[in-house]
Amino acid sequence: MRAIKKFVVIGPESTGKSTLCQALAKHYQSAWCKEFARAYLLQHGTNYSQTDLLAIAKGQIALEDQTAMELANSNAAPILFIDTDMYVMKVWSEFVFGECDFFILDQIVKRHYDGYLLCNIDLPWTKDELREYPDEKPRQALYAIYKDLLMHQTTPWTIISGNDEERTKAAIDAVNQWLG
Repeated sequence: MRAIKKFVVIGPESTGKSTLCQALAKHYQSAWCKEFARAYLLQHGTNYSQTDLLAIAKGQIALEDQTAMELANSNAAPILFIDTDMYVMKVWSEFVFGECDFFILDQIVKRHYDGYLLCNIDLPWTKDELREYPDEKPRQALYAIYKDLLMHQTTPWTIISGNDEERTKAAIDAVNQWLG
C-alpha cells in the first residue's frame, strides 16, 4: 500500500475548512476527508452530549482511515486533506463541556500528520443549521485555543487567511514546502 501524506485543516466553525479541503484535493488531484460531525449532527440533532462527541470522534477516525485506504488503492496523488481531526474534538469538548474524553487525547498522541493548516477567522461567519458561535468573542477565543495547541506540538503548521482564492494559494504554498 502506498504511503499517504496527510494534511489537516482546522479552525473554528465557518472558517472555510471544507471549501479549502475541496480546493486542495482538486489542485493536487488527490482526495479529502469530510467532517464526520456534520452528517452525525444532521442525523441525530444538535442537542448533543459528551457521549455524542465521543461517537463523532470515533466516526471521524473511521472516516479518515477509510478515505486514506481508498486513496492508497487508487491512482490519485497520495495526498489526503482532512477536514477536522482530534484537536478539533479536544477543543470542542473542552469549550462546551470543560473536559475531554481520554480516547480523544490518546488519539492525538497516536495519529501522525504531515502538516496543519489553521484557518483564520477573517472570513465572515455564515449561518447554517449546525453552527453555534456567530459572535466575534467566542470565535477569537476558539482561534486562540487552536493556535496555542499548534504552537505546542511538533508537526509543521501555518495560518491560512484571506478570501477563498488567497487561502487556497497560501495552503498550496505551505503544502508544497512540506512536500519538499
